[in-house]
Amino acid sequence: MAPTIRGRIGRSLSYGMISDNRPNNADTLWSASKMLNSVACRYTDFSTPWYRDRESELKIRDIYHSHSASQVEFINRKFWEWCVIVQALQERSKLRLDAKGLGFAVGTEPLSSFFAAKGCRILATDLSVESSQLGWIERNEHAASKNALYYPQLIEREPFDERVMFQSADMRTLKGLSGSYDFIWSSCALEHLGSLQAGIDFVLESSMFLKPGGVAVHTTEFNVRSNDETVTSGSNVVYRQKDLLNLEEALRLQGLKLAMLNFDTGDHPFDLDVDIAPYMQPGKRHLKLDISGHVATSFLLIIEKLPEAKPNHSWRTRLNSLFRSRA
Repeated sequence: MAPTIRGRIGRSLSYGMISDNRPNNADTLWSASKMLNSVACRYTDFSTPWYRDRESELKIRDIYHSHSASQVEFINRKFWEWCVIVQALQERSKLRLDAKGLGFAVGTEPLSSFFAAKGCRILATDLSVESSQLGWIERNEHAASKNALYYPQLIEREPFDERVMFQSADMRTLKGLSGSYDFIWSSCALEHLGSLQAGIDFVLESSMFLKPGGVAVHTTEFNVRSNDETVTSGSNVVYRQKDLLNLEEALRLQGLKLAMLNFDTGDHPFDLDVDIAPYMQPGKRHLKLDISGHVATSFLLIIEKLPEAKPNHSWRTRLNSLFRSRA
């Protein structure tokens, strides 16, 4: 039976879980080379210099000045997702002139414009209008053409048109896509593919579009309270710690490295507050939320394709075994 949500998370449950002898402290937010690791959304990030710099570069307070988050200092996990995606790629020197990027389920996010302004050449994708959920279209969360991706606050029209291409693509099949890219990204999309397994499959299959040394960055939903009960199928699944550990192992078998996992979800009072539908009401911070009776937040995954990668094509068999053993 799913836990009842009352708008707060008990302090002992809010810390998340670090396994495999990973230390549960702030240092694991960063690798030895001081680069961001695979982490959960936490309130403390919003006051860091790197976050403020990325927020400023993305002109979030300008573009989204009428968003409900403007009443609470723009404390919203969606903005966090965009900032950490940019931070992870920038630290790894992927945002450079003529670097090639591939985006999935881009909706109306500003990242394509931002990456193009950095000189990158972008293929942005989203589901066709016919395949998209009506709610995404009604909430202006779907891109039918690249016009939906243009933000004049970030780039002028001519270089945008030169550097950004758009095509329809289904993350469940990846049909019609080809080529190799310096980076790929998606922002809270893989949990909408129908099941936990479908999202994992997307991460693994899409990584094949990376060049050696390329980086994939994805955000998804993470279960803050439980490593057992969760949403496993439907329009919005929620990944547990053990699911991400399964993914880490499957990526390794493919010659891919997942940046260190840190499951600390924060213990600030704002981290303990749970947003309940209808979400993002005026004056409400949106860091943790109730999804079908489960407390969730955004989680960043950073994946690198090693230059010497030699994929083990038994990864799917091994992954299925892992899911059965940890289910």
